Amino acid sequence: MVKLHKIEILHVHYAIPHAYAAFMAKKMLEQEGIYIPVVTTLHGTDITLVGSHPFYKPAVSFSINMSDAVTSVSESLKEDTFRLFDIKKDINVITNFIDIEKYKHSFTDCQRGMMAPDNEKIITHISNLRPVKRILDVIKVFYNIQKEIPAKLMIIGDGPDKEDAENLCEELGILEKVVFFGRSNEIDKILCFSDLFLLPSETESFGLAALEAMASGVPVISSNTGGIPEVNVHGVTGFLSDVGDVEDMSKNAVYILSDEDRLKEFKQNAKERSYKFDIHNIVPQYEKLYEETLEKSLHLLQ
Repeated sequence: MVKLHKIEILHVHYAIPHAYAAFMAKKMLEQEGIYIPVVTTLHGTDITLVGSHPFYKPAVSFSINMSDAVTSVSESLKEDTFRLFDIKKDINVITNFIDIEKYKHSFTDCQRGMMAPDNEKIITHISNLRPVKRILDVIKVFYNIQKEIPAKLMIIGDGPDKEDAENLCEELGILEKVVFFGRSNEIDKILCFSDLFLLPSETESFGLAALEAMASGVPVISSNTGGIPEVNVHGVTGFLSDVGDVEDMSKNAVYILSDEDRLKEFKQNAKERSYKFDIHNIVPQYEKLYEETLEKSLHLLQ
């Protein structure tokens, strides 16, 4: 592919297996007199989960150090990488991004009525429902919210903790107030009508789901772990709490939802904050890195 399409740079995602495979491809091409630099982007699971396993640790360190340039999606992930591995390379933070144009909705109020009556607030959570997402905390926070404010909870996604979440809803007597959508192709419609997004994760390298909510003008109640604080600004676009602090998350959620003017302000702040991560602001950072990497590579060959 490199020879056929005259590719000048390889940009791979995740240290293993992709950066490792890219290094091997690079060395094979060098045997034919073709030198191609490799840019590796770290996303999180390759570092915090897979990469920290003793069996994979040498391969991760090698793959990162052998890359010509390395990026991470958050400052938090960059710090984790240096803490967990023996890294000799500099790491550039270039965040995840979204296309803001895709979040300019034109849905009607009658479509909102299909999800909840006008007097009910719509709370949303989107994830793969794995333990790290703490879906049971989502249920508990919502349980506290609905005791104070009429509300519905929309859960989008599927995963191993779904059954436990459904059982907890039944135990708390709120099953009729919670909608499990499973995997959905209409996330934009649900976010468009949402009033609050819950993300109490154990860890997040960035918090892309929170950013997608904010791009739809939805404030976020989240944990303060990983890269989430780099997206969700405490007291501005939502609130941050310690992992597992259901009471604090519940209190902050009620605070936002209990005053319409306050809710409107948080929604506006969330929308404005999301512009920082628009594709037109982030992609040029990658383009600049490509140019610098190619220039360094050419210099080394001379």
